[in-house]
Amino acid sequence: MSTEELQIATIGKVVALRGELKFHLQCDFSSQFEKGNIFKLTNGNQVEIESYNKDKSLIKFVGYNTREDAQKLTNQKLFTSIKETIENCTLEDGEFFWFDMIGSKVLDDELYLGDVFEIERIGVLDYLVVKTSDLLVQKELSSSFYIPYIDEYILNFDKDAKVILTKSALALLEAS
Repeated sequence: MSTEELQIATIGKVVALRGELKFHLQCDFSSQFEKGNIFKLTNGNQVEIESYNKDKSLIKFVGYNTREDAQKLTNQKLFTSIKETIENCTLEDGEFFWFDMIGSKVLDDELYLGDVFEIERIGVLDYLVVKTSDLLVQKELSSSFYIPYIDEYILNFDKDAKVILTKSALALLEAS
């Protein structure tokens, strides 16, 4: 997959005789899984959604009408593009896409701590995974650390400047 493609779900096991599959979301925008929408699979093929049941986490794709057909999709990952994500997903004020935050500089009281290289969801919280600046690593601090994306630590994200202002994040690094 290219860097412009985002993994948004994983297809699980077959759960019915007519091709319904367990569906594991890896995004916050279940609204994009509407009938007729097309997504790319790990193997490069495309699938079209026939139906999606958010409450039961079940999905069915056009042309996969038997248990045997649907089993071919088990463990495939579903991808979309950054462009399609921007077009199809609506953000509220103060919300950002993860791909907007990746690569951002992290500042704590004007001290450069490092850059966000990944974001992980653990339980219900998102964590910025920060590659610590070389200067701080030379001071024998950890080479990477986590910052929970909550108000206690995150003050502001400037999307255009790609800068995240934090408070008390240095203490998290020192405790890592």
